[in-house]
Parts: sequence; structure tokens; C-alpha cells
Amino acid sequence: MKERGENQYVVDALSAKESWRMFRIMSEFVDGIDTLGEIPKGVSVFGSARSKPGTPEYRQAEEMGRLLVEAGFSVITGGGGGVMEAANKGASEAGGHSVGLNIELPFEQKPNPYANVRLDFRYFFVRKVMFVKHSVAYVVMPGGFGTLDELAEALTLIQTHRIRPFPVFLMGSQYWGGLVQWMDTVLKGHGMISPEDMDLLHVVDSPAAVIRQISQMVIL
Repeated sequence: MKERGENQYVVDALSAKESWRMFRIMSEFVDGIDTLGEIPKGVSVFGSARSKPGTPEYRQAEEMGRLLVEAGFSVITGGGGGVMEAANKGASEAGGHSVGLNIELPFEQKPNPYANVRLDFRYFFVRKVMFVKHSVAYVVMPGGFGTLDELAEALTLIQTHRIRPFPVFLMGSQYWGGLVQWMDTVLKGHGMISPEDMDLLHVVDSPAAVIRQISQMVIL
């Protein structure tokens, strides 16, 4: 009986811990919606945290942030270094809303100093909702698994009509060309996506090209 009682105590403690976790999740949703509800329409810029200042993708992301603000948009990133830092830097130095949605990680992710609107998240799925809910477009620059994850999430939600459609730009035809070619194989070779699904992506090679297209596709 004693052993059973101790086991029940452990079960009750774990259940209580899960209940409190729900409150933490709710608080992250509330903070995110309240804070981001105050900013103009945002464009989320994704890319590698490992890109160093002075690299082509860093300079391009910095220009991207600046041009988006000059075009009347807010800039939203994951709040870390590399491409995210560069986009936040360009946006803040242009005098615009520079949003960083930072995620708590045991390595690699540290908040950059250029986000003048900052939110911290423990849960990836809450953070993803904030990106989707408050973005009118995605700009996906060279990156790794995290960047691919955000790209696939957006395409799936748009494809399945779970969210309103918005333009998704792949920055760098050389970098993303292999992925686009593979997707064409998925379409023509296996029929696992529809022809119109390919229209969800817009491959561009410069920030200026993004601004030209997004200004035609998005109404502020």
C-alpha cells in the first residue's frame, strides 16, 4: 500500500506540473497577441543564425529589413543572430518596428540587440502562431533546418486553407534552386502536390525584387 501511495503522489505531482504548463502556454499566447497587435502589418524574415556580419546573406538581410520599413512594413524575425540580426538591424536603423520573437534554446540562439519589440518564447508552436498570425508575407533567406521548418509550415497551412494565403519569397535562386527542382519532381514525377502549389513560392534574387512584388500583392 505504501508503494502504491508513493506512485500516486508522483502521478499527482506530474499532473499538477502539466496543468501549470498550460498556464505558461496561455500566457505566451496572450503576451504575443497583445504586443504584436499594436504593430503595423509585418513581414517575417527567416534565415540562418550562423551567418556572420559581412557575408552576402547578412548584408542582403540588412538591406531587406531597411527596404521593408521604407515600404511601410514592420519586420519580424526569430530574434536571434545571423540573418535575423541583420534584418532587425536594417529595420531598426530605418526607424521602423523591428520585432524579435526569441526562442529559449540550450545553444545557438541569443537575442540580438536590434529588436525594438521583443518577445521570448519557450514553446515553438506558440511562436509559430505569432509568425503566421501577424505576417502578410514571408521572406525566406538561406538557412538550415529551422528555416526549412518555418517554410514548410507556412506552405502546408496555405495549401490546406487553414490560414489566409500570403506570398512566400525564397531569396536566392542559386541557394534554393535545388529545393524548387526537387518540388517539381514531387509534382511531375510523383503527383504528390498539385500544379497550383508551385505558385505558392516566389523565387527572387534581391531585396528590391521582393519590395516590387510585395507592394503589388499586399494591400497595407
